[in-house]
Amino acid sequence: MKNKIKMMLAGLVIMPVFAFGASLAMPSISVFAADDLTIQEGVKASQGEGQPEELFGDSGVFTTIINVMLYIIGAVSVLMLVYGGIRYTISGGDTNAVTAAKNTILYAVIGIVVALMSFAIVNFVVNRIAS
Repeated sequence: MKNKIKMMLAGLVIMPVFAFGASLAMPSISVFAADDLTIQEGVKASQGEGQPEELFGDSGVFTTIINVMLYIIGAVSVLMLVYGGIRYTISGGDTNAVTAAKNTILYAVIGIVVALMSFAIVNFVVNRIAS
C-alpha cells in the first residue's frame, strides 16, 4: 500500500517537471514583415545573437526569471496541496495525522495565495518601471 502511494506521489512530482521542461524546449519564433524597414529593425540587426532586447518589460530578462521562479513556487504549492489531501484521506481518523494533514493543506493554500499575489505585484512594478 505504501509503495503505491509513493509511486503516485512520484508521478505527481515528475509530471510538472516534464511539462515545464517541454515548455522550455519549445523555440520562440519571431517573423518580421519584409516591408517594415524601421530604425528599430536596424537596432535589432546590430544586436548580438541571443542578447536580450530589454531587461524589464513584458519579455525582459528580469521579468522572465521572476515569473519562472513564481511558477515553480506555485507548482510546489499545488503539489503540497495534493499531498496534504492524500495524507488527510489516508489518516484513518488519527487525530495527529489529521492535524498534520490540515496544516499541510493550510500552508499550501497560503503558498498559492502568496505566489499569485507576488506574481501580480512583481508584474505591476516591472511594467511601471518599463514604461
